[in-house]
Amino acid sequence: MPDSRTDFAAAVTAAADAHAREVLAGVDALLASDPHHRQVMGAAKALAACAVNPASAFFASAQAREAARRLVDHLAGMQAGNGLFDGENFASPPDTAFTVNDLCDTYALLAIDPGGLGGLGDALADIAARAAGPLRLGGVHTPNHRWELSSALAKLHRHWPDGRLVARVDEWLAEGVDIDADGWYSERSPNYALWVSNPALVAIGEHLGRPELLDLVERSLEAVAAAALPDGTVETVHSRRQDQKGTIPLAPFLMQFRRFAIRGGRGDFAAVAEGIAGIADPASALTEILLEPDLAGPLPEAEARKAGTAVSAGAGLAVARDGDFAVTVYGGSDYAAHGRIRSGLATNPTFLRVFAGGAVLDSVRLSRDFFGLGPFRADGLAADGNTFLLREKASAAYYGPLPEGFRRADAVYALADEGRFSAAMDFARRPAEPVALETRIQVTVGEREVAVRIEADPGRVRQVLELAFREGGELEGVRPVEGGFEPEGNGAVYRAGADRISVEVDARGVFTRGYHPGEDYTHLGGTDAAQGMRLYVPLPGSGRCTLVLRAG
Repeated sequence: MPDSRTDFAAAVTAAADAHAREVLAGVDALLASDPHHRQVMGAAKALAACAVNPASAFFASAQAREAARRLVDHLAGMQAGNGLFDGENFASPPDTAFTVNDLCDTYALLAIDPGGLGGLGDALADIAARAAGPLRLGGVHTPNHRWELSSALAKLHRHWPDGRLVARVDEWLAEGVDIDADGWYSERSPNYALWVSNPALVAIGEHLGRPELLDLVERSLEAVAAAALPDGTVETVHSRRQDQKGTIPLAPFLMQFRRFAIRGGRGDFAAVAEGIAGIADPASALTEILLEPDLAGPLPEAEARKAGTAVSAGAGLAVARDGDFAVTVYGGSDYAAHGRIRSGLATNPTFLRVFAGGAVLDSVRLSRDFFGLGPFRADGLAADGNTFLLREKASAAYYGPLPEGFRRADAVYALADEGRFSAAMDFARRPAEPVALETRIQVTVGEREVAVRIEADPGRVRQVLELAFREGGELEGVRPVEGGFEPEGNGAVYRAGADRISVEVDARGVFTRGYHPGEDYTHLGGTDAAQGMRLYVPLPGSGRCTLVLRAG
């Protein structure tokens, strides 16, 4: 990535112009569909940024100006009488805040060339005026919404000063910003840090003079940099949001790393920024450098990432990385404390991931048949150097007859949740005989290898390790079984191009079935099964085995 002001600005301008061409070509189709208000405002912002940029092919373009005005007029028609916008959520202050944040940035662009967009400013101001009151009085339903809403209020105050807007921001901030010592927000989601919390806190900090908020964003980026993986993504297995079951690219963090590399002279952040190819969000990047030209300036000298391990104790996450070799160990599931699969909880059962150049082991899980409780999910991670200990105690119970004083002649008993399922059994008043499964997994990261020691008690529980390798490679030394493959002997190899990960196990059982997601999913006919090329290693009857993964 070029780091001089001229070269970087030129790269952003070229990417923004290409995006503007797509927007212009699709305006009619967008407005003829049932667009989301955020799409409409985002398209208008993309055109406005190019129209006021002297280096753009669309500078002072009548076509861009007219299209932007059409989009804003359409947006005004989407605004309800209460000043809010409807979308997937009805009359939503936080969703409206996303659109108003883009609106305010677009309004700020007009100061660069007030005549370049005609009367667009008045139309934007009218929408903002109708939204300001509902946003000031409105509520939220997720942690990050507090900061998105506050960011919109701060930007509205910047353009149309109103002390009541600032007072509302202060109410939200008085709750404290939900970021831990390791740099993860309470939702532990890189996706929401990227698109919501980080940019929102930057805006509040800059517009309302709260520099301490910028320090928190810098801490968040430290966590993201530590969790960056060799394939250009950021680790998400620990997230409490939707991204826990997928991946997100590092590339959209480009402007955030540039901002804080320049602000603090941070060579480590400069290295992250220089390692990102392309401009993931050109309209926003152009808007930022037009409003803050220093962000297009030269980066400090880059400092290459050193080999090492970052442990986030609160999230139960460890990421060890040495060049193109990286290992993720995860033990921070919320399942042990909450006993359920729920939006907003971290429940991904993947406890290990291994990257060896182009060979990627995306997921290692321990599945078992134990009262339908699902796969192993550790209730914490203990770190000792590069050795990590994961533990879980899963339990169920058998229930005896109700004591005499609680029996009913009509047999109508309370419908109660037993922990695994619900039934009209009045479980709380019955004597119970608990049955427990205790599992201990020790992961030791060595030089381009990982040793996994598993101990499960009682061992006779049917258990199988599932290793899900990324599609695109080949497995050797395996035979097909239902849902995937198993080793022909005590080992197998996964190859992707010139890279490989070998699998060795000291003891194994007989394959009888693959991954079992647990009754939380199966009673709905669903699953959370990992994707990819799945290799199954059944545990022996002792419940003990050692798995060694080596990168070649």
